[in-house]
Amino acid sequence: MSDERSVRRVVVVGAGMAGVRTAVSLRELGFAGSVTLIGEESHPPYDRPPLSKSVLLGAADGSAFDVDFDGLGIDLRLGVHADALRPAEHEVVTTAGALPYDKLVIATGAAPITLPGAAGLTGVHVLRTLDDANALRPVLAAGREVVVVGAGWIGAEFATAAREAGCPVTVVEAAARPLASVLPASVAEPMRQWYADAGVTLLTGHRVAQVEPGAVVLDSGARLTAHATVVGVGARPDTGWLAGSGLTLGPDRAVLVDDRLRADVPDVHAVGDCASFPSARYGRRLLVHHWDNAVQGPRTAAANVLGADEVYDPVPYFWSEQFGRFVQYAGWHAEDDLMVVRGDMDSTAWSVCWLRDGALAALLAVGRPRDLAQGRKLIERGALLDPEAAADPSVPLKTAVRSAVS
Repeated sequence: MSDERSVRRVVVVGAGMAGVRTAVSLRELGFAGSVTLIGEESHPPYDRPPLSKSVLLGAADGSAFDVDFDGLGIDLRLGVHADALRPAEHEVVTTAGALPYDKLVIATGAAPITLPGAAGLTGVHVLRTLDDANALRPVLAAGREVVVVGAGWIGAEFATAAREAGCPVTVVEAAARPLASVLPASVAEPMRQWYADAGVTLLTGHRVAQVEPGAVVLDSGARLTAHATVVGVGARPDTGWLAGSGLTLGPDRAVLVDDRLRADVPDVHAVGDCASFPSARYGRRLLVHHWDNAVQGPRTAAANVLGADEVYDPVPYFWSEQFGRFVQYAGWHAEDDLMVVRGDMDSTAWSVCWLRDGALAALLAVGRPRDLAQGRKLIERGALLDPEAAADPSVPLKTAVRSAVS
């Protein structure tokens, strides 16, 4: 690892939340050297969560970060794409030429997965960037028929916005239930009713066979009218430009970093959606595609770039607003964790706790933000919970804690 005194030039690739927060954190930590931040979009850096809400519905034109890049001495270069990394030469090859660095932070985020053969087709959209949201705004304003592919977090959020705009919406999901990849059937199945209550047609167990102008054809042969098709089937780390660099990527294409967010070549760190890190808390490697990770990680990455030795092992946190409900999740759960339900899942407010060896490992809260706030702190402490007390929604989670010896 290079000595802090030899660090004169830091390059941050990616101008989303993780990249911007890294560059700003370097200044906040007192780094006086050169900080170059490159982003492939031409827009000033912006926050992404509002894209599926206020921006999509026309309530806001954007969500630019309130950062004085010039005042902080951050060399912001927009419309610049990273094409390759040459660690031996300590340089990033970009569309604007080679950028030398003493330390590099990779924060290129994730790119949405598209349907096979659908890329570039008129009327097929993803929702990841400001341009994506702006392209969808006229569709919602016109109240036309929309087909959403994928009943995950982003699919549900877009369906919510489309219904609010008055669009007829059909959601097509290949799995048997919404959120099948992240929640057990007993938790996700009740969410099916959310779609029906909002007037959204949810078709589970169906795959898209073909997208045509004005229609989506399912594997069953059914044809759905679609003025627009919005694909929300997930995202992958945007790391294709690292091919041949020598950096180790996981099977999910994420940069494999250690618990200090260091990659396995000298002087390179990675943070945010593009990096997976080992969690001692959960005993596994985590790839977290959520806003909170892009907020928390940069401070650690910046500190370690400047010579610190800080461990990164947060409690993952995520929230979603869908069908009139505020959904929050903290931690990480496994299939064999003990599940404790707090409240009636057919109601508008309930929570689920997952206990591992008696300790709270994860919590899903629907309309119960106090449960989430208390639960997140309990997860950080590794607190043991009394399952019977935790199952009573009238009992505050913080008072359901039991001693290690019972």
